[in-house]
Amino acid sequence: MNTYLLTVSTPDGNAFEGEAVSLSVRGVEGELAVMAGHIPFVTTVCPCDCRIELPDGTEKTGHTDGGILTVSGTSATLLAGRFTW
Repeated sequence: MNTYLLTVSTPDGNAFEGEAVSLSVRGVEGELAVMAGHIPFVTTVCPCDCRIELPDGTEKTGHTDGGILTVSGTSATLLAGRFTW
């Protein structure tokens, strides 16, 4: 599976930084999933559960109180006010 660098950052530091297969969150226009090679975009993220699929097939689930998601060709960054596992 193709992967990309995912960073989940909060004012307290990075909650996650590593390779991911996908990130699922709730944007202002509904649910979305980011996978490797996704087109670049920026969106607001609503308070939601965030699901990260890792290269080994496992999933990590956390919760954010909202933030900004930026996606480029090879990476994605979720800037969250708060993120808890």
